[in-house]
Amino acid sequence: MTTVTVPTFGDLLREHLDGVPRSAYPYLLSCLERTAAQRYRGWAEAVPEHRDGLLACAGREDEIADRVQALFPPSADDKAMVEAVMPAAKQTYYDVFEGHDPFEQMFIQADAEKQGSQAWQNMKAAYPEHSAAMDALTALELESGRYLDALLADR
Repeated sequence: MTTVTVPTFGDLLREHLDGVPRSAYPYLLSCLERTAAQRYRGWAEAVPEHRDGLLACAGREDEIADRVQALFPPSADDKAMVEAVMPAAKQTYYDVFEGHDPFEQMFIQADAEKQGSQAWQNMKAAYPEHSAAMDALTALELESGRYLDALLADR
């Protein structure tokens, strides 16, 4: 595997994150989770020998998004604001993977899962009543990160 630089996704996406009010932040994160699910589905097509595991990761990303949207249903205004910034945020996220083969992309995503797990832990301060739910989201993120780490261990 060539040398792959993994960005700090929070910093990379800051301009998009800062563009929405705090109330819309959970919905924005849930939309980014769905973007990651799309990536996993693409890798499942590109690397069919790992299809089942990658689709399980995609399912976890969708589960995270579903849980977040159930916990924090967005207002119409927040939803509209997030949907306005999502195309640019998604492109920023996708650009990180550009020029890398699927295994290098999964290496980047493995780190992104670990970073994502920390985002849920950081949200516990703002939403202490949802601490257990945030821990469950963290566990889902880390499960996908562990899967990718194991898949890439030989590379």
